[in-house]
Amino acid sequence: MKSLRWFLALAAVALVGGVAQAQNTKPAAASFSVLSAMETDKAQAEAKAWLTQAGKTDAATLQKFEAIWKQTNRTVLDRLAETFALGNADAAKLIADARNLAAPAPTAVPDLFKNEKLSPFFRSNLAVAYANLLTHRRVFEEALDVLKTTKASQVADPGAYLFCKAICEHGLLQKEEAKGTIDRLLADVPDVQERYKTVGVLMLLDMEMWKSKDLGAVARLMENSERMLKLARAGDKTKGVQKEIIYRLDELIKEMEKQAKDKDAMTATARPTRTAAPAPTAASPAAGAVKSPATSLATRAGPTRPARCRRASSPRTVARARLIWSSCARRWSSGATCRPTNASRSSSS
Repeated sequence: MKSLRWFLALAAVALVGGVAQAQNTKPAAASFSVLSAMETDKAQAEAKAWLTQAGKTDAATLQKFEAIWKQTNRTVLDRLAETFALGNADAAKLIADARNLAAPAPTAVPDLFKNEKLSPFFRSNLAVAYANLLTHRRVFEEALDVLKTTKASQVADPGAYLFCKAICEHGLLQKEEAKGTIDRLLADVPDVQERYKTVGVLMLLDMEMWKSKDLGAVARLMENSERMLKLARAGDKTKGVQKEIIYRLDELIKEMEKQAKDKDAMTATARPTRTAAPAPTAASPAAGAVKSPATSLATRAGPTRPARCRRASSPRTVARARLIWSSCARRWSSGATCRPTNASRSSSS
């Protein structure tokens, strides 16, 4: 797992460096698709003009406005959101609710973003700021719908717009849409922030490993279902995702069972067939049967022994065989070779 993370990090650095080098080698003439961020001074002037148009020209409001734009450590988008909250009560409530983690997540696009009578500068930039706050809470559906009410070319920070849109599409498992948005972020925004660029490349690498019918896909669906449940959304859409999870798990289990059966069949085919041992007959006693001394001696003698060892067992022969067997047993116990002596032969005679 650590090696995979290191690989992703190195790949991100390499791709980001390649994108930066490609941007540095671009011709001076800009194409029509290039999206540049608004300069801070121009954004401040536009914000002050909107504030004046909204009728907020008292000294206290203007003093707060100047204090907001002196915060150079904040992004232009954040300062625009504070300005809109300063001059519009509805905007102030939307921003406060979006920041409040205890507040319920919105379930629809607020009417303010649909009101075409309002200033496009106000609606477009407030939409990006509001969607960005919803993204932090992983409310991807409504954040994406809000972003669709405007365009990247209409906002002060196109990079923030495209990055926020890519985050929502990635979170909603919209692979092709997210890849297109990230490609546009890297290609059409020359002054995009490095953090947007790096995270965008990491999302591209992540989506390249996505497969539609593996456990990873099931895990992503389960994570998405958990996210919706945490947002108190247990409706038909969440149930549909859960049904899809069950269906995909069932398909994976069936596929794994089939692979196991195929493997067992291949193993059985490759295994050598064992020939069954012949059934014992009268001439060959069953395995484990206790052999008499005479029988053992005859078996040890083999076909090369004298014919007398294979004669029918008379009482005299059996007595001799027992004597020889006991003599052999004593010699085996002492480690000597078993050969019947003349004494044993004569005594048996």
